[in-house]
Amino acid sequence: MPGAGAGDRVVPVRCHELAPVIGDVAGNLRAVEEAVAGAVAAGRRLLVLPELATSGYHLTPEEAREAALPTGDAAFDRWARLLPEDAVLVVGFAEAGDGVVHNSAAVVTAGGVRAVHRKSHLWDTEKEVFAPGDAAAVVVPTPVGPLGVLVCYELEFPEMPRGLALAGAEIIAVPTNWPAVPTPAGEHPPEVVQAMAAARSSGVAVLCCDRRGEERGERWTRGTSVVGTDGWLRGTTDAEGRLDVDVELRAGRHDLSTRNHVHRDRRPDLYV
Repeated sequence: MPGAGAGDRVVPVRCHELAPVIGDVAGNLRAVEEAVAGAVAAGRRLLVLPELATSGYHLTPEEAREAALPTGDAAFDRWARLLPEDAVLVVGFAEAGDGVVHNSAAVVTAGGVRAVHRKSHLWDTEKEVFAPGDAAAVVVPTPVGPLGVLVCYELEFPEMPRGLALAGAEIIAVPTNWPAVPTPAGEHPPEVVQAMAAARSSGVAVLCCDRRGEERGERWTRGTSVVGTDGWLRGTTDAEGRLDVDVELRAGRHDLSTRNHVHRDRRPDLYV
């Protein structure tokens, strides 16, 4: 890329909005598989899909249990086999385990499931359906670099993206289902503003993949966004809900000036 320096690199990413259907797990799994195959064919090396892409969102507890997948499910192996050695998939799913269901996101590479993050901050009626995760989000070594994962509402807690960035994440992937809310004319949806602020304040790229379709009367924001490490949005979503961007990761992305560094200038002793 023009002006690239030592340590600079580019990651070809895709966020792909899907429209999962409650009660059609097989169809949802096929949609994920098609999305993976399409991203690989297009030369994308990091694919982010929506929250609960395998099940749909407005589930009853019974529907969630019926749709839940263990991390050893054959679907993950099928998706892994589609990925080249240098590619990564992040996909939201209803996770079965220990007698409960979690709203989770899996990091999948050619070798299989690399990590699973269980959503710890549950939104509204999710509290009636899912068990919250009780482990901190972690940075996962992947072929595209150190990757952090959050799920939807977790992005609204600044400590979470900041913590991942301080732990070494270069990119944070955020599978999400954002219900549409009133937004003033000409303004970004509030969740997109939060993603931009998180990226800018920590010098980390943030990739948010929303969903499309309508589900049980809920309209979605369709706020899929790729935010560069400078806090600015990159690219636009096409008619099929795909957003392809080559994310630039500069070696000096944490430097705001010759004297300012977004991590080293922190004063944690002064924060509550």
